[in-house]
Formats: sequence, structure tokens, C-alpha cells
Amino acid sequence: MFSLAAMFAALSYASPASAEVTLNGEVGLRLRDDFGNTTSAANVKANTEDQYLQYRVRLKPSADLGEGYFVKALFQNEGVAGGWNSLSANNTEQYQIEASQFFFGHADASSHWVVGRIPLNSLDNPILDLTLYAIPGTGPQGTKLYAVDTPIYTNHFDRLVGFNYGTKIGDGELNAVVVNFDNVSTPTTATSPATTDHGLFNDGYGFTVNYKANIGDVTFVPQGFVTLTHLADGRAPYSFGTQAFIPAGKSKISLSGFYTGDSNTGVQYVAAPNTTIKYDYSGYIFRVKGESGPVLAWVDYNRTKDNANTITYNNTFVWAQYVFKVQESNKGTFTLQPTIRYRASGSKTDAGVSTTNDLFRTELYATVSF
Repeated sequence: MFSLAAMFAALSYASPASAEVTLNGEVGLRLRDDFGNTTSAANVKANTEDQYLQYRVRLKPSADLGEGYFVKALFQNEGVAGGWNSLSANNTEQYQIEASQFFFGHADASSHWVVGRIPLNSLDNPILDLTLYAIPGTGPQGTKLYAVDTPIYTNHFDRLVGFNYGTKIGDGELNAVVVNFDNVSTPTTATSPATTDHGLFNDGYGFTVNYKANIGDVTFVPQGFVTLTHLADGRAPYSFGTQAFIPAGKSKISLSGFYTGDSNTGVQYVAAPNTTIKYDYSGYIFRVKGESGPVLAWVDYNRTKDNANTITYNNTFVWAQYVFKVQESNKGTFTLQPTIRYRASGSKTDAGVSTTNDLFRTELYATVSF
């Protein structure tokens, strides 16, 4: 970490002919208490409690190349969710910092483009959370994640390799992004005999587009996502919906609503020898979010109907936080942020078999940004 910091500091003092390099970042500690409550299909109940201290370091170098061209990056630990590392016995854990985001591009008054491992702003936009985790367990990170868990931000580190282009059209701004989810072979379509020949584009590609425009004081952002090929697990999900941002004096209110489905409905894929998977589902997510000064809170509700397995999932999530600014200057900030997170998740089969998986968390963040 200190070697990286020294390198960026040296670059920032390079000759006048070099790019203007700056280094920002943050260090943080988080104390978290977890209280879990589950009920299995056999009606077996279980309660869990856990407290742990975690830490995170992020480095954010950037370079201004002149005439609108720029380079930016984010270095953090990607070995653990969100980059938050927990303590091992006698503090013997190792904390590795890797290149999490890196992208370059150009921006002027009328348009911009960016290419690389680009940020997705998914903490404020749940469209990809719903797209990948409409059914718990179908996403790349496993069965414990739900669409309301902000998995793209927390477990996928809020980035994908892709290309973004934005331009002003009329009174609004159009943004389009092509992303590459993976370069691994997708499951074989169930044929007789089975074949793995899917042609040149045998990887996961997606396309998302949105248009941002104002109607009075309200900003609307209709958007959609479509899988151009299909993902590694055989799905080809699509999603669409809109966001609305409503000013309320010194406060902000935002509403989000998205629907998802799968365009490969009914197609079977070979997941393993003598095993096939068929997807047939639809779902939606709604979010109401409010921000007023140091207070921020939102509520998510997600419902998904898995027709292939005759299961309905219902998930509710609440996030509430308050930020105390202990120190703030043009050189950096020191904040304390108590946070409450609560997820109530449940599933029910058409035969009436129910499960629950609830999780309540209290957190205290101490963050220094520079």
C-alpha cells in the first residue's frame, strides 16, 4: 500500500510535460453486529449473533491529460466483500490491494466516452442487482445474496469491463454502455447429441441505455438492460424501468422501479453431465429513498416468481444512516456513520412450503478521506 502511495506521489511531482496526477483515497474501520433469524422448509428455526471489526483502504489516483482526456483508477482489496477485511487470529490476516477500477476517456461540453473497468453507480441504481439476483442463487456470488443486498456494489465491487458513451439529445442526456460480463464458455444448449459450439461470441455481453431529462423540477431517468448473448449460467436476462429524482426543499427524494425477465425462457442448458437447467421467471424491485442533510435512508421491496421451480420470493430491505462530520477541510474529512440495515427475506412454494432468512445489522463506520 505504501509503495503504491509513494509511486503516485512521485508521479504527481513529475515534470511539467507530464500529466497532472493527483492521489485521493480513504481509510476506514467498521464495527458490525449481525443478528440472523432463519426458518427452514422443515420449520427448523435458527438464530445467529456475531460481532466483528473490519477495515478498508482505498486509493484513487487520477490524471488530467489535457484537452478533456483523463485517466482514473481505484485500488482496493477485492478478496472480501466491499473490500472490508476481518481480523484473523492475532491479526495474522493479509490485506492485498489490487486494481479494482481503471478507465480512461474524454469529456467535453456536449458528450463523453469512457472505456475500461468502469464504475456502475449501482448503490444508487438497483437495475443490475435485480438483473443478476432476481432469484437468490442464480447470481455469480451464490445463494446467500438477494437483489436487495446491493450485491453489484458490495460483492461485484461496482464495476464491469465496458465502454460508455453519453451525449446530449434535446433537453436531456443519453447514456449507452456495452459491458463484458465474462469470457468463459456458457452452458451447452441441451441437444442430442450435446454440443458446445456457439460460434464466435460465446461469452457474456450486455447493453444498457438510459435517458436523463427534466420535467419541471423532477428528473426522470428511464432505462433498460438487455443481454446481447447469454451469461455463464445460461440466462439471458433483460430489465427495464425508470428512476425519478424529486427535490423537496433542502431534501432529496428518489423513486426507482424495475422489472426483469429472461429471454431464454424454456430453453434447457447442460450444467453438468446428465443435468439440465431451465429458467422461467419474472420479478420486480421498488425503491423509495430519502436524503436530508446528514440523514439518508431507503426501503427496497423485491418480488420474483420462479415458474420453473414454482417458488415465489419476497424480500424487503431497509438502510438508514446518519453522518457526523468530526473534521472537514479542503485537505480531507473525518466522519462517523452509525448505520442500520435490515433484510426480511422469504420464499414460498406453490405447495405451501415456506422458508425465511432475515438479517439485522448495526454498524459504525469511522472514515478518513483525503
